[in-house]
Amino acid sequence: MRVCPARGAPKRPGSDGGWISMYMRILAFLVALGIAPAALAAQPEAWRIGMQDPANALAEQTNSFHTTVTILSVAIAIFVMVLLAYTMWKFAASRNPNPSTVTHNTMIEVLWTVIPVAILVVITIPSINLLYAFDKTQDAELTIKAIGHQWYWSYEYPDNGNFTFDAYMAGQGGAPLEKGQVRLLSTDNPVVLPVDTRVRVLVTATDVIHSWAVPAFFNKIDGSPGRTNQLLIDRVKKTGTYYGQCSELCGQAHSFMPIEVKIVSKADFAAWVQKQQPRKVGDARPQDTPADLADAQPARPATKE
Repeated sequence: MRVCPARGAPKRPGSDGGWISMYMRILAFLVALGIAPAALAAQPEAWRIGMQDPANALAEQTNSFHTTVTILSVAIAIFVMVLLAYTMWKFAASRNPNPSTVTHNTMIEVLWTVIPVAILVVITIPSINLLYAFDKTQDAELTIKAIGHQWYWSYEYPDNGNFTFDAYMAGQGGAPLEKGQVRLLSTDNPVVLPVDTRVRVLVTATDVIHSWAVPAFFNKIDGSPGRTNQLLIDRVKKTGTYYGQCSELCGQAHSFMPIEVKIVSKADFAAWVQKQQPRKVGDARPQDTPADLADAQPARPATKE
């Protein structure tokens, strides 16, 4: 008896025709080489390997540093593997019936101490410079505040009239997503920031520890109750939508706590700010209960308390 696959089950490679099968094989080969087609900076993409495309200068420097350290680590690993293989071959018992009695070599011992220290220094200097650059928020041109709750974000704009709003995940309660919204990443009220502006983000929380993270900006920092941390979003080069998520386990609906940032022109930002002036916390809608959040994603596995 023939068994039909379940609805939505993945198809076997090649079942859609020769051209599709060939394309998938070529794509898999490119992925293995690390040269798959570039993904958009705004959100995760299928078959993506490595970091999201950096959106500003600091992100570019961090991505370059990450690539350099990765290449260096792979080179060291290959060197050690080759050295071990050569040692096993050179000093095998079958090739050395009379083993050498040498136990020390001053030059080698100096080299295997000095070289690792030099490598660490080379890694440490740019690393410290990047950490300092991300923490240098004194010359920020705009300040906003992100407040984590279970399970949504509130935002304040103290430099623009101190208006506030809440940002919930779009599509909760079975509501259909609007055109252009991304499942699990879009919010009903995105953060809006001007292009080419240094932005200080103050991050805190009201209940448990949350974490505000946007991969394209290479930003991630915890928000803790009773404490305010800060991060810098360097000048984003292009307008567009950038997505992130809470990156700290914060309870039942942790995975339903997205961050959506829209980068717009300075003129559009000024117009948007003007429209937001009357808004207060809670204008978006009342806080959802855990049951509401669970109903919004019925496919999510049940959790045990």
